Amino acid sequence: MTALLAAGDPQLVRSNDVAAALASVAAVSSGDDALERDRILMAHLIEDRAEAADRTTRPGHLTGSAFVVDAAGERALLLFHTKLQRWLQPGGHADGDMNLAAVALREATEESGIEGLLVWPDPIDLDIHRVAPPNEDAHLHLDVRYLVVAPPGAQPVGNEESQALRWVTQSELAGYGVDPGLLRLSGRAFSLARSLHP
Repeated sequence: MTALLAAGDPQLVRSNDVAAALASVAAVSSGDDALERDRILMAHLIEDRAEAADRTTRPGHLTGSAFVVDAAGERALLLFHTKLQRWLQPGGHADGDMNLAAVALREATEESGIEGLLVWPDPIDLDIHRVAPPNEDAHLHLDVRYLVVAPPGAQPVGNEESQALRWVTQSELAGYGVDPGLLRLSGRAFSLARSLHP
């Protein structure tokens, strides 16, 4: 039976296994045309490419995102990204690590400042999006997305990567100008989070 994992769990060790990354991509259930298109393209872009998790790889590279929910599964954490100037979920570069659940948990911890986060080890969503950060060429992020659960009473403190952090309900998300991929992710994440609270 799948369970939430904490940092340091043996299932979250660093990996350079492309097959593991491909398995993560293949594991995401579809039912959505955009998601299925992204899954096929993502698999094509990372297949047999040991450098797929390196941030210098073009036309794009793997990233890991975390949809962080509070302990009750009622609110999600959004951050206003300093470079991209948009409201986003925590996440970031894999920096060579093909264990994308570990990447998502690490990025969520770094960007939220919350200790004791737990990650659902199976990805729940995929998204390919173009980014054009300052002083970098435009490229693709091949984003594998996970549910992360905060401990009770968690208060985010953030770091230099964000200008603001907010806990928001599912119904409030659209008011933050988030893209359709993040709205799809929120539906999947809140549904899973509710199933974890019998």
